[in-house]
Amino acid sequence: MKLALSIAFRFLSSSKAQTLLIILGIAIGVSVQVFIGSLIQGLQKDLVNTTIGNSSQVTITSNTPDRKIENWQEIQEKVESLQLPTPLTALSASADVPVFISSGDRTISVLLRGLQFPQANSIYGIDTRIIEGELPKTADEVLIGKDLKDELGLQKGGQITVITPDRSIETLKIVGVFDLKVASLNKSWLISSIATSQGVGKLGDSVTSIEMQVEEVFKADEDATAISSALADAKLDVTNWKAQNEDLLTGLNGQSVSSIMIQVFVIIAVSLGIASVLAITVVQKSRQIGILKAMGLKDSVSSQVFLFQGLTLGIIGAVVGIAFGFLLILMFSTFAVGPDGEPVVGIYVNYGFIMLSAFIAIGASTIAALVPARRSSKLSPVEVIRNG
Repeated sequence: MKLALSIAFRFLSSSKAQTLLIILGIAIGVSVQVFIGSLIQGLQKDLVNTTIGNSSQVTITSNTPDRKIENWQEIQEKVESLQLPTPLTALSASADVPVFISSGDRTISVLLRGLQFPQANSIYGIDTRIIEGELPKTADEVLIGKDLKDELGLQKGGQITVITPDRSIETLKIVGVFDLKVASLNKSWLISSIATSQGVGKLGDSVTSIEMQVEEVFKADEDATAISSALADAKLDVTNWKAQNEDLLTGLNGQSVSSIMIQVFVIIAVSLGIASVLAITVVQKSRQIGILKAMGLKDSVSSQVFLFQGLTLGIIGAVVGIAFGFLLILMFSTFAVGPDGEPVVGIYVNYGFIMLSAFIAIGASTIAALVPARRSSKLSPVEVIRNG
């Protein structure tokens, strides 16, 4: 093995330009893999965070006509005690009541969302979305959206009168203004404590949903199935974001498939290039190999020479390629920015994926060397020396 490795290094060093060309090809292939993979993963995370990052990923609701969940505290405790496929990161109840706001000759339909603070902050981040005022602390206090405030000319410290579906009228104090970065929600949500919403909607001690977020968002359906089985209550429905966002999942799967296809074709191109160059090397070094065989070099050792060349080229190319990949990521993050100075797409650096790309490149380089290795083992020293 030492002899084969020594000969492999000698062959590589004797054709520096050829060796550098192969290393450059491998490095470019690895850098493309690292950059494209990191870009796609970052894009997927941005899409997921934008769509479901600040919303419920697993939701328990009632399918009874009044849509009420009576024993919600017991359900929360039971869910918290479950051993789920992926742990929960947030668990919060909410009491939602549709109400109307009368403004001039218009009647605006909005949703009064009674949230369980501070637990709800882990899902919706309401405490970080308040641009004026503070969270509701007592009954009859409410937050309004920025767009609704501007549309109706409301102010913090003022009052808002809501009309419930049973035509009762309630007056709520505005203690703050929020901005969820979604105009439709800023116009259609009023946020209060659960107690306020329960009072306005005459829900008693009931809520309308129990909302959760999970550690691994793509396993939310597994958690939903486990929770549904554990509760075994015909009056409750357990839904998850994947079932409600099939178009988004289709888009994410399409991105993943396209990324994999790009990487596969890059690896194939690099492998073919390595195999071709090493095959040429067999021809170029056939005289030396023939002489070595005539001196007693075994066929298996001559094969190992080219396998070691492929392995060495793969290792060096992978290391250089990872460096190139990080350079591409740095350049993209520096120059591809939006008006706010932030990158247009947040690149996610997954070190496990990067190491996998490196090992694939090394494996592909070694496998590509099999063809020239087999060819070298079949060289006849007599024929090679006789034919020059």
